[in-house]
Amino acid sequence: MDHLFPVRPNSPSKEEVQAGIRECLKVQGRAVQNGKPPFGACLMGPDNSTVLLMQGNVDHVNHAESTLARSAAAQFTQEYLWTCTLYSTWEPCAMCTSTIYWAHIGRIVYAASNDQLMELTGKNNLTNMTMKWHCRDILSGSQKDIKVIGPISGIDRVVIMESDVYWSQTSLGTGPQHGNP
Repeated sequence: MDHLFPVRPNSPSKEEVQAGIRECLKVQGRAVQNGKPPFGACLMGPDNSTVLLMQGNVDHVNHAESTLARSAAAQFTQEYLWTCTLYSTWEPCAMCTSTIYWAHIGRIVYAASNDQLMELTGKNNLTNMTMKWHCRDILSGSQKDIKVIGPISGIDRVVIMESDVYWSQTSLGTGPQHGNP
């Protein structure tokens, strides 16, 4: 079983985290330009700087993170993925966190939290029915020690502002950023 859990490289530096999230923001920006919700993910190699895969949301059940994790699992060994990091503009949902777990990706870094997403999009948003959870809660008590880093102070505000471009252009944005309580 030890072969499934090789030693992970050091955690990414602050600069590497910022660079990873910037890569995700590129994906998120392309998604918004194509009328898709503002979510972007990328998989970084063990060196914390090589981008292996990038993915935006496909639809409401094929999220950026879960789609990327499934693609990574098809392309790379479990041993290798354990040494990689999945970056995301937003905190992975329960489905995405579980898919990351089953894909055997060893680390998750996200910029903005699920709570921040709920605040941005508002409650009862039919397009983004945010649940009350956190990826650390999903992983709690699991058999894999997946490291989670996030939210990232500072760049979380950038993610929120760039995401608001999408949400404010729809009738779906109902949070405080849109002048609603």
